[in-house]
Amino acid sequence: MPPPHPSYGSQGQTQKEQDMTDQTPVQPAAKVLGGLTPYLQLDGAFKAAEFYKKAFGAEQVFAYPPDEKGRTMHIHLYVNGSTLMLGDAYPEHGHPHKDAQGYTLQLHLQDDTIETWWQRAIDAGCEEVVPLQVMFWGDRWGQVRDPFGVAWAMNAPVK
Repeated sequence: MPPPHPSYGSQGQTQKEQDMTDQTPVQPAAKVLGGLTPYLQLDGAFKAAEFYKKAFGAEQVFAYPPDEKGRTMHIHLYVNGSTLMLGDAYPEHGHPHKDAQGYTLQLHLQDDTIETWWQRAIDAGCEEVVPLQVMFWGDRWGQVRDPFGVAWAMNAPVK
């Protein structure tokens, strides 16, 4: 578990007790959109959030302030009508950074918007992995990889 926010006070409690009883004011929880939420553990969550704003039109709706090393335990984004959550790795708490592997985040788009989404991602710095093209199942599909190693696919029905 990442360390608590530095504003937590000490009242002679164990850290676990303190975490459970701390009355530090917090922002209201952001609404989670969709029924399944990807939660990416990255090396540089704040930088990734900024990149996702440029590449995928993400809107940041919440973020815990950075710790003394510039890391955060939680960022909440909206992308294409869904929630995406990010956090930094905390190796000192048993959560080391591991490169992204074995999964793809897929954006379901409309045929008249997929070119715009694709070009924005490429212009922001995503690497083209599979060019955007009509696939055997009849939809337009392509895949990019962001600078953080995360694979993103885009899919849209052909009109």
